Amino acid sequence: MKKIGFIGLGIMGKPMASNLVAKGYSVTVNDLNETAVAELVAAGATRAASPAQVAERSEVIITMLPANKHVKQVVLGDNGVLQTAKPGTVIIDMSSITPVVSKEVAALAAEKGVEMLDAPVSGGEPKAIDATLAIMVGGKEEVFEEVKDVLYAMGTEVTLVGGNGSGTTAKLANQVIVNLNIAAMSEALVLATKAGIDVEKMYQAIRGGLAGSAVLDAKAPLILDRNFVAGGRIDINMKDITNVIDTAHEIGVPMPLSSQLLEIFHALKVDGKSADDHGGIVQYFEKLANVEVGRVEK
Repeated sequence: MKKIGFIGLGIMGKPMASNLVAKGYSVTVNDLNETAVAELVAAGATRAASPAQVAERSEVIITMLPANKHVKQVVLGDNGVLQTAKPGTVIIDMSSITPVVSKEVAALAAEKGVEMLDAPVSGGEPKAIDATLAIMVGGKEEVFEEVKDVLYAMGTEVTLVGGNGSGTTAKLANQVIVNLNIAAMSEALVLATKAGIDVEKMYQAIRGGLAGSAVLDAKAPLILDRNFVAGGRIDINMKDITNVIDTAHEIGVPMPLSSQLLEIFHALKVDGKSADDHGGIVQYFEKLANVEVGRVEK
């Protein structure tokens, strides 16, 4: 089995790394969060002091980091992965970053003989925990085939979309669809609540029709329970939609709905909701209508 390095043990990264350990891979981990590192070490992983030390010990290096700057720092920076990675090493960046940065990092890695795939994920924390993530991959087909087993240890739907940058582009499209679905659903739930109907019964009535979706089934019950514990944080999704707008404008694609969504995210941030799950988008619409969505007391 390949020796895996894993850098970034956040909400998504920690369970993903745990699944690799559980499936028998030799995993070396690095993160600023010592508690997360200690949990992985207790499960059987090895601790590394820096990304460079991770690269020394690994054939495949997975990064799962918050934003463009973190990926660039970890891969390209002083004491970064490329300082010590051997030719033939494969970096799999599973972060949600822009296609421009992904291609830039891949090109600089290639100069050192290091291969790179962009492989962002969809499914949130629950699917990270049970290893059923959807993984969208960009890069060379032969490199994808070489590390496909590692990706299938973390997800069930693994698709090579195209060359470098294709995975990150697919993830941007995914984030538009998911978050606009949540916003539309939120607006509808607030309308139904203010109209005085039982929203839980309405949800059961519509979920089998054309309005039914994975988003509706994942988020409506949590909203009804007022459970905004983050699986996908508002600030992380705001970063993704910012990347959407920046990328779209660079290639000449107007994004009127996504632009409005970005302003909704900014309003929620100002309101102190940054750490909430993106199902918490409903709180923006609730504030406008002065009503709160929830289950009817029986």
